[in-house]
Amino acid sequence: MTERGAAAIGGFDRPESFEVVAQSAPELLATVHTAVCVPTFKRPDMLEQTLRSLAAQRDCGPFAVIVVENEGARREGAARASALLAEGLFEGLVIVEPRQGNCKAYNAAWRCALSRLPALRQIAGIDDDEEAEPFWLAAFLRAAETAPAELFGGSVTPRFEDPTKGWLGAHPIFRSHYDRSGPVPILYSSANYLIRREVLERLGHPFLDERFDFTGGGDSDFFARAAAAGFRFWWVQEAAQRETMPARRTQGDWIRARGYRNGAISARIERGRHPGRLGGARVLAKSLALLAAAPLRGLKLGLETRSATIGLYHLQVALGRLGSEFGLGHEQYRAPEAN
Repeated sequence: MTERGAAAIGGFDRPESFEVVAQSAPELLATVHTAVCVPTFKRPDMLEQTLRSLAAQRDCGPFAVIVVENEGARREGAARASALLAEGLFEGLVIVEPRQGNCKAYNAAWRCALSRLPALRQIAGIDDDEEAEPFWLAAFLRAAETAPAELFGGSVTPRFEDPTKGWLGAHPIFRSHYDRSGPVPILYSSANYLIRREVLERLGHPFLDERFDFTGGGDSDFFARAAAAGFRFWWVQEAAQRETMPARRTQGDWIRARGYRNGAISARIERGRHPGRLGGARVLAKSLALLAAAPLRGLKLGLETRSATIGLYHLQVALGRLGSEFGLGHEQYRAPEAN
């Protein structure tokens, strides 16, 4: 049965924009403490592999999966997930957020979890081009029970479709930011995460700023706001995922664009934290300093990785920051099927 969400929850007075197209029995959803959110867009086969990896989780107890389809016309991902839900592969919900945008999809999934799972304690996430290792969720839940933190991140290992491109795994855009479990100053990516419910309730809906829909960076901005609100971060190296890297993402133009994009995002987030003329001058000064330092930093990185392609990353980030001063946003997600 199809249901149009409309209820306001937890002080969130904006009507829900998503549609629930399939779900498990309400009595099954009423007692689960953990939701795993899976946004998807035009990748039904990869989505199925992601869901099968979730079905293979061990030692983690019951959890609900929320698949959010972000393609409102053909809805192939929603159809595939609904069929797998009906077969009993997983418990949870399949929803459609017809408004295209990365942040819109996450906002819909997180709000659905808060409104449909009354016993919810935490939300974890995985993308539709990733597969979770069998003890991924168990590692997160162990950390959530004991670590003095509210937001958790885990490792993601790239799996290149072109095996000759394995050397790109040393590139900063393909590496996890940390490699050892323990407290960290902040997280940067929503590719692999667990967030306690109180973080979402404190920061409020919309959780991710939808102005980042097509540039990316909504997750980094969210984590920056969480840090400013006093929440703490923890890295769980054992909460591991594998991410498929298509050949497109190993091409030089895509790698350059990702470097420019990362720079533009970092400057945009900093301008949001430091508004006004003085704040703008501060961000510009940092961008110029990074540009000045980029040649030496790039030489060091290039020598460490034995790759000029990788060594150019710091320069690309610095140029992306400066370009953002002139309104360049590098919207890599505007055409996600080409991303």
